[in-house]
Amino acid sequence: MHSSIRESGKSSDMVSVEAIHTEAVYTGAFRTFLRQFSKNPLGMLGVVLVILIAASAIFAPLIITHDPIRIMVGPRLAAPSLDFLLGTDQLGRDTFSRTIMGGRIPLLVAFASLGSALAIGVVLGLTAAFGPRWLDNLLLLFFDTIRSFPGIIFALAIIALLGPSLASIIFVIAITSVPIYARVVRTQAQALCSSEYIAAERSMGAGTTRILGVHVLPNVIGPLLILVSMDVPAVIAWEAGLSFLGMGVRPPTPDWGAILNDGYSYINQTPWLVIASGIPIVLATLGFTFLGEALRDMFDPKLRKDL
Repeated sequence: MHSSIRESGKSSDMVSVEAIHTEAVYTGAFRTFLRQFSKNPLGMLGVVLVILIAASAIFAPLIITHDPIRIMVGPRLAAPSLDFLLGTDQLGRDTFSRTIMGGRIPLLVAFASLGSALAIGVVLGLTAAFGPRWLDNLLLLFFDTIRSFPGIIFALAIIALLGPSLASIIFVIAITSVPIYARVVRTQAQALCSSEYIAAERSMGAGTTRILGVHVLPNVIGPLLILVSMDVPAVIAWEAGLSFLGMGVRPPTPDWGAILNDGYSYINQTPWLVIASGIPIVLATLGFTFLGEALRDMFDPKLRKDL
């Protein structure tokens, strides 16, 4: 009995030591990642821009100076001033407040649609890689069918059927992004499954769950993060474009695309409306693009600089 107690004590000590070692390894890798990332100036600029855009959207109610949907008859199409930092639109609404609040919709659409597409794409990609051959072919046919439609035409058709709404935009972007992530996961998983160390793991009795959680997912998360960060600017442009065409969120909800549409109608009289809505789109595009390029440099061994 004493021997069994000693053995159980030893096993628990081994588990705790292994857990501490694993935690130390991950902590050291994270510190190395931060140190290398901090030496990329464009990547740091991208992080700063992304944080500013996200913070302005999260804390928008604390930043705005006026009610973004309040109609004021007097100061219509007013020029920028101390009372109205970016002027007013054709209905007298404060452009600065509408621009700040309008950042919530594009970021919500981007993260909701790409998050859903990423989760579904990982599941379908792993299913195609580890499933039977007929299922792999069926999923590939589904991916090719979705990607065969021109994106904007597919979006307009779906929104025309479902009606203009935030949910319709999220659904369209998610369903068109799933094949991209699923194919990346499928390709990476199949390449890993044919490697020697996976064969060694299987020979030692490792199951599919362990192989997926320990070896496959950690190796595919890097390319997926790069794709997501690169896709965020495209999604923001999609959402702004659909709202510009009147196929996005409904008035009086503030949105960058809707503000851009209002500014385009009065561009000769009030160019600041176009500027106010165009600058955030440009900054968001630059921020996420720089962030994606920095992540690509970090995760790609050929581009990474181990300093």
